[in-house]
Amino acid sequence: MAEFETDNSVVTSGHDEGGEGTAAGTIRSQGMWSNAYEFSYGLTDRIEGAIYLNMAQPDGGGLRWAGDNIRLRGRLFDQGVLPVDVGWYAELEWHKTPQFDDAMRELEFRPILEKDVGAFSILVNPKFEKVLAGVGHDQGFEFGYDAGIHYRWTRALSPGLELYGGAGLVDQLGPLNGQQHYVFPVVWGELPHGLEYNFGAGYGLTHGSDRVIVKSNLELERFVGALFKASADSGWFF
Repeated sequence: MAEFETDNSVVTSGHDEGGEGTAAGTIRSQGMWSNAYEFSYGLTDRIEGAIYLNMAQPDGGGLRWAGDNIRLRGRLFDQGVLPVDVGWYAELEWHKTPQFDDAMRELEFRPILEKDVGAFSILVNPKFEKVLAGVGHDQGFEFGYDAGIHYRWTRALSPGLELYGGAGLVDQLGPLNGQQHYVFPVVWGELPHGLEYNFGAGYGLTHGSDRVIVKSNLELERFVGALFKASADSGWFF
C-alpha cells in the first residue's frame, strides 16, 4: 500500500515573537503557512515507512524548506485481538535552524491506542520527544499528545474532535499557562478515487498557545503491494 499525503495549516491568530506558540524558531507564528508532503509505503501489512518534506511560508515571505522527517509506524497484533488496538510510531526529524526550530535533530516515539465503540473511533497518542542535536540536547524527554474522537456518520462526511498539546519536559513540566493545548473541531471523509480529507480549525486553550490555526489535510491511497510477505496470524509484531 502506498500513500501520498499533504498536511497544510496556517496560523490566523498567533504570536508576534519567535519561540512562542507553534513557532519553535526565530520566525514568529503569526501568519505562518506550513506544508508537509508525506510519502508512505507498506513494508508489511503491519509496518509502514514514510518520508516527509516540510515547507513553511512566514507572513510576508516566500516558501522555504523547514525540515525533513523519516518514520516507521506499525501495529501489534491484528485489529480486534486486544480490547484496545495497540500500535507504535517512531520518527527522526531534521529542522532548519534557527529560523523554524532551535533543535537541529529530534527523535519522537508514540504508543498508539485505538478503540471503536459503535460509530465512534477513539484515538490516544502520548508523544515523547528527545532533542539529539541543538538547544536542549542535554535535557530529557518532552511530553506531548494528540488524541481524537471521530463519529462515522457517512463515508463522505463525518465530524470529529481532535486534541493536541505539549506540556514540557517529563521530569519538569512547564507552568500550565506556558504550555500549548489545542482543540480542533474537524470534518473528515472519503472521496472518490481513494482520496481522503480532514479539515478543521483549532483553538488555543492557554496563553502559550496560538489562538487560531486552520488545517486542511488530503491523502491519496493506492494498493501497490507490500515489500515483504503478509504477517502470520500467530505473529504480533510483523
